Amino acid sequence: MNLDVTNWKEFKVIDLFDVKGTITTPIDILETGPLKYPYVTTQSSNNGVRDFFSTFTEDGNVITIDSAVAGFASYQEESFAASDHVEKLIPKFNMTRNIALFIVTILNQEQYRYSYGRKDNQKNIKNTVLRLPIDALGNPNWSHIENYMNSLKNKPITTSNSKCSEFLNTSSWQEFELGSIFDIKKGKRLTKADQTEGKTLYIGAIDSNNGVTNYIGQEAIHEGNTISLSYNGSVGEAFYQPEPFWATDDVNVLYFKKSNKNEFNKYIALFICTILRQEKYRYSYGRKWVLENMRSTKIKLPIKRNTNNEYEPDWNFMENYIKALPYGDRI
Repeated sequence: MNLDVTNWKEFKVIDLFDVKGTITTPIDILETGPLKYPYVTTQSSNNGVRDFFSTFTEDGNVITIDSAVAGFASYQEESFAASDHVEKLIPKFNMTRNIALFIVTILNQEQYRYSYGRKDNQKNIKNTVLRLPIDALGNPNWSHIENYMNSLKNKPITTSNSKCSEFLNTSSWQEFELGSIFDIKKGKRLTKADQTEGKTLYIGAIDSNNGVTNYIGQEAIHEGNTISLSYNGSVGEAFYQPEPFWATDDVNVLYFKKSNKNEFNKYIALFICTILRQEKYRYSYGRKWVLENMRSTKIKLPIKRNTNNEYEPDWNFMENYIKALPYGDRI
């Protein structure tokens, strides 16, 4: 079932949830007894769970949001304990697991709005806007959401490729500057107020959903078959963009050099995106991956000799490697 978001309506979080802080309990108290309750923190992995303790302070069937860093949302189905800076969204409606996961996905697209300088505090959380499908009365169509989520289940992905048994041997790889492989172009600022509804991909500086934060009515400003690379926000997140799009000004766009542009494809792009993400540790909120730094950044790639007996990136190797990975035949 494909999602048609054309007629969706905006709702503030406060319209659908009570937003409250969680109770912070000293860890020494939480450790007395069988350890069976999740300890939810501000981390953005493992559903926010860092440990398990013997005592819970919060009831389940709520959505939690990190208010310390960048607004990571997760669904807590069971009772749990929490650390500092974890807010909870208590539903004002009958929230099922499917509906909660649907809303969490939408909330996590809002992370790019927040950073160390602009926290996702309770006030901001309450005013966060969610676009949801609606029924004939203009209310959220929970049945439609439930059916959509159910349609995603029980569809296992299969692959005819075998499991990789060996790690890549990178000892013979060589370094290449990004600027020697790509023309790097900046995105362009477009405020939420100026965005219109449409079908153009709007790529933001987030770490999920292939960078897509919205669909807008404005014409695309960047070509497809390129790579978007965040230099602000979620710094170092690289995604292959197969279709034309608009990129925000926190994102640079990597165009394969025209001399060998026809060689570039989604397999090569996914190989390079993985390598680019390994560079993110070098950059942070205090050291942006600005355009000049990006152009001079060196990445190691597999090589071959060209007709002039000079080393150049081995694009065929990259493509075939990705195709041979488990599920590479499903890309």
